[in-house]
Amino acid sequence: MSGLSPKYPLTYDGKDGFYTLNKEFNEMVQQNLKNLILTSPGERIMDSKFGVGLFNYLFEQDTIEVRQSLSEKITEQVSLYMPFLEINAVDFYPNEGNYEFQSNFLGVIIDYTIPALGVDEQLEIMVSDF
Repeated sequence: MSGLSPKYPLTYDGKDGFYTLNKEFNEMVQQNLKNLILTSPGERIMDSKFGVGLFNYLFEQDTIEVRQSLSEKITEQVSLYMPFLEINAVDFYPNEGNYEFQSNFLGVIIDYTIPALGVDEQLEIMVSDF
């Protein structure tokens, strides 16, 4: 069966060819969105403005301003590199004032819509210092 793109992390799959493949558009879109969020600006060759750089926010103070800045950066990057998506909401872990998680931990939940497919999806990304 043919696929749309390689699935990350790369794993061997003799059924699809050499690598396991994304076979659904929404699966491929979610993988590309995750790549956009985790890539730091300057990390992608030939496009130094690509990426949000979620790890760069890991050791920032947990303030409303920092969360707002990160939310705006996500929205800006998606509108520039993935204009076929609509961001509905960006939420953070730990919730404001709720520090039950270990320090040096940041989680982002992005609710988005793929209007062309009529699909609502959610991407959850958690990063920590280990």
